[in-house]
Amino acid sequence: MAVLYNVGISVGRACFTLFSRWEVEGRESVPRKGRLIIVANHQSNMDPPLIAATMPRRVYFLGKKELFANRLFSVILDAWGVYPVGRSGHDFSALLRSVQLLEQEKALVVFPETTRNPRGMRRSAPGVAYLALKTGAPILPVGITGTEHVGPMIRVAMPLCRVKVSIGTAFTLPPVDGPPSREVLEGMTELVMRRVAALLPLEYRGIYASSVALAQGGE
Repeated sequence: MAVLYNVGISVGRACFTLFSRWEVEGRESVPRKGRLIIVANHQSNMDPPLIAATMPRRVYFLGKKELFANRLFSVILDAWGVYPVGRSGHDFSALLRSVQLLEQEKALVVFPETTRNPRGMRRSAPGVAYLALKTGAPILPVGITGTEHVGPMIRVAMPLCRVKVSIGTAFTLPPVDGPPSREVLEGMTELVMRRVAALLPLEYRGIYASSVALAQGGE
């Protein structure tokens, strides 16, 4: 399975290099070892392969379980480190699997918006904050721009398509006493997504634009 993953990463890097203006900023900030939650905004189906191709270590993903309906595709997704999750927000098996991966010192990619938002970031689910508090894993914020213009797969072969991955600095959430309340999780998720939004141009920040502006104004 590792061979299939490595082949996929090599092909992805070749495609992004040859068929787009692919830029990466901050790759040196990625921890090479240890548990890690990579949190990014989500604009396109190209975001997961773009992040996988960008990262200098193997990463794992959550994917909507509808993708696993085809048996062959399911095998491929499994080899690429993708495992199914329901969209209801109550898929406890996926949550358990996420915790297990992090406790095995893996890197997990999470898109807290849960669905693609090419017109700017939207309110995010608090699961990422729960995972970080539960496992003590540091969070690596990542901002993605340009993938909303890729559209259908055939448009990848457009040299003028510019995609950029901006990688921030890893940080950990402050510990809380006892089980965190919904309000605490939502507040910490706001903090996480504000870090992601700060890596993006204003037009991509969506619902987090004002909070980023306030935070930057206070620095």
